[in-house]
Amino acid sequence: MRWLPFQLNPDIPPEGIPRKEYFEKKFGKNAGPNFARVAAIGKEVGIDFDFEAIETQANTINAHRLMHYATERGLADETAESLFRGYFTEGTNLNDIDLLADLGERAGLERRELSAYLASSEDRAQTEAADQEARQAGIGGVPFFIFNRKVAVSGAHEPDTLLQAMNQALEKSPGGA
Repeated sequence: MRWLPFQLNPDIPPEGIPRKEYFEKKFGKNAGPNFARVAAIGKEVGIDFDFEAIETQANTINAHRLMHYATERGLADETAESLFRGYFTEGTNLNDIDLLADLGERAGLERRELSAYLASSEDRAQTEAADQEARQAGIGGVPFFIFNRKVAVSGAHEPDTLLQAMNQALEKSPGGA
C-alpha cells in the first residue's frame, strides 16, 4: 500500500483558516457538515472523533511532506495513523510544523531530523506535483483507492465493496488471481 498526496483544499493559505470560517465560506452561515453519523460509526469501531476540537482548517502540504518523509523511512502507515489520530481525535493544528514533528515522532521518526526537514522546503515541489497529478487524473476527493493500478474506487465503502474491487484488479492482472 502506498499513501499519495492529495490536498482537499490546496488554496487554503499556509497558516490555515479558522474552521468555522471555512465552513461558512463553503456551506453558508449556520450550515456545514453534520459529523454525527461519522462520529457514531467511528465509535462502533473504537475511534473517538472529536470534530469540535479542530479549530483550524489546515493547508496540508506539510502533512503530505511528512508522509513522504515517513514513507522514505518505512513508517508511512504509523505516520498516517498518527496524523489521523492527531487531527480527528485530538484537534492538532496540521499547519504547525512543531506539532507535525510531534506526530511524526509518535510514529517512530527521529524528531530532530524531521523538524529540520519540515522547516525546509525539501520535497515541497515534488509533493505539490504529485497532488496536481492526482487532480489531472480526475481524483476529486478522498478516500480514493487504486488497486493494482487497474481498478479505482472513490469514496468510503463497505469492506465487501473494496474486496470486490481488489479481486477485480487481480482478475485484470496478467495471469489472473
